[in-house]
Amino acid sequence: MHSDFMSLMTRLLRKSTPWCLSLVLLTACASSPSRPGHGDLRFDTETAARLRHAAAVSRSATGAAATRDVASQLIKLAPATLILMKHDEAVNELEERLVDCAIQAERQINNRFFGGRPPTRNECLETVEVDACGKSVTRAMHLGQQKHVLALKCAREVLDSLWPAPFSIEQRYRYYPQAKILETIGRAEEARLLRQGCGQELWRTIKPDIVLHESHDLLKSALTLDFKFPCPNTNQAQWTRYGASSAYSGKRQDEIYTAALGGKTVIISPREGVVP
Repeated sequence: MHSDFMSLMTRLLRKSTPWCLSLVLLTACASSPSRPGHGDLRFDTETAARLRHAAAVSRSATGAAATRDVASQLIKLAPATLILMKHDEAVNELEERLVDCAIQAERQINNRFFGGRPPTRNECLETVEVDACGKSVTRAMHLGQQKHVLALKCAREVLDSLWPAPFSIEQRYRYYPQAKILETIGRAEEARLLRQGCGQELWRTIKPDIVLHESHDLLKSALTLDFKFPCPNTNQAQWTRYGASSAYSGKRQDEIYTAALGGKTVIISPREGVVP
């Protein structure tokens, strides 16, 4: 009898998955007769049912975990995207393609200026020019501007094909926090104000990279996105905090975006993907 038991256990060990092996061993202990010297393995109806139930639970839990692992960050951070796009596969595609826009922009500009390698920390900190208002422009700022141009061009193509509602790209708004008033500024008006002297006329304005609207109300956001290209690329992608000279001094961009437009805010970066 002992040899029969060992033979059965050997066959089970060869075929069992890890969860099944644990159940087999536990069941063998539980179902062995209490009389000493007897070790035959008995699978009665109740035990077999428990095994089938445990297998089903294990498969279900594994499947749920896998689903959570592949779920879009956009769905997690901004559920409104799923409501509007209706299918999680569509949201996944939107996320993947927008992140790819950031990756391709990073790659193209780095190829152009550094032969494909990322700039070093020292290179990022170098001043490459002084603008008309006397402000220093670092290499990090210069590269970021050029990467934004490419990323936003790519994003427009993606949104034209995938986003089911209106969207705005680099729309400038004037926002009055105390009065809770938000208004759009047209391109021609923006250019005129910039020509009047170093952008002081734009003091109370914000300019998100992308605003995805739920409806035709262009003053409301379902999701606001900003591309970020940290320099060096080992830096963490994060929201900019407004300086002392800003109307929103001490506040982060995402805080003001949400206060002004509503909706969720996320960063898209080439290394980290979608970041809250």
